Amino acid sequence: MTGETTGGTARSATAAAAAGTASGAAGGPADDGAVIAGAGPVRAAERATLRLRDTDPEEPPRYAPEWLALREEADAFARAADLLDPLRIRLANLPGRAHGTVIHDLGCGTGSMGRWLAPRLDGAQHWVLHDRDPYLLHFAAVASPRAAADGSRVTVETRRGDVARLTPDALVGATLVTASALLDVLTREEVEALAEACAGASCPALLTLSVAGRVELEPAHPLDTEIVEAFNAHQRRDGLLGPDAVDVACEAFGERGATVIVHPSAWRLGPEQAELTAQWLRGWVGAAVEESPELAERAEAYLAERLAACAAGELRVVVHHNDLLALARPTDGA
Repeated sequence: MTGETTGGTARSATAAAAAGTASGAAGGPADDGAVIAGAGPVRAAERATLRLRDTDPEEPPRYAPEWLALREEADAFARAADLLDPLRIRLANLPGRAHGTVIHDLGCGTGSMGRWLAPRLDGAQHWVLHDRDPYLLHFAAVASPRAAADGSRVTVETRRGDVARLTPDALVGATLVTASALLDVLTREEVEALAEACAGASCPALLTLSVAGRVELEPAHPLDTEIVEAFNAHQRRDGLLGPDAVDVACEAFGERGATVIVHPSAWRLGPEQAELTAQWLRGWVGAAVEESPELAERAEAYLAERLAACAAGELRVVVHHNDLLALARPTDGA
């Protein structure tokens, strides 16, 4: 949700891939992949790329680092660098910053947010990586950067847990909270709890790559609009916010005194990203059919056509996201 959101119990790998979210985050039971009539190989490929099932059937599936690696470059290119200047200004004026920045990365996945952000900030940094999956936590810690933009030291610790059940005390001592692809797989109550925790810590929050509910495909196809609408409905199931997440987050942080800045952060996928585009297509169409089974027959033909165009280098896709920077009301002396 990545930038990888695997902090809670998995909701849907299908939706996660399709939204451009990293892995699906907190919520209810996981599904078994896209349900498309006659598309067994598609479902098998999606499962192999996106997630790995734990041996314990009571445990939710964990997400394959291969999928998270596949999307990392697109995530890095999409993230809104324009939000870094106001973030740097706020961090420079936080009390105690001389001792370094303590950054809590929620639903860290394989740690791509740290790899993107740490080298763009000056000063010593201590990253606290939160995730449900101990395998991904280990990967993120091992692959984390060791130096900031000015050569200062970067250190890391890991905490296993469900970010959807975040409590204010979890962020005690934080000077920055980050997450990727998280907001759209949370409920309103969970977003409000996140905003409350950040307000309690008086720290800014940089929350990137939240799905915006808009997709552009070139060349266009008559079924595009129906797939988009069905997918967006799938994103909103079970009280999840989906495309409404950024609006709800703006309201939640604003009500707690934060100044909120939103900037677009779209994936722009062309022939050079064909492998990522193909996996995204499978998840996107699969989630739409899961929501609207009456689309199944037409969607199967649509997916085959889109995958062929992708393989031929003839398909371009823009998956719209938004990045949000919430600057908490400073405490006295900030």
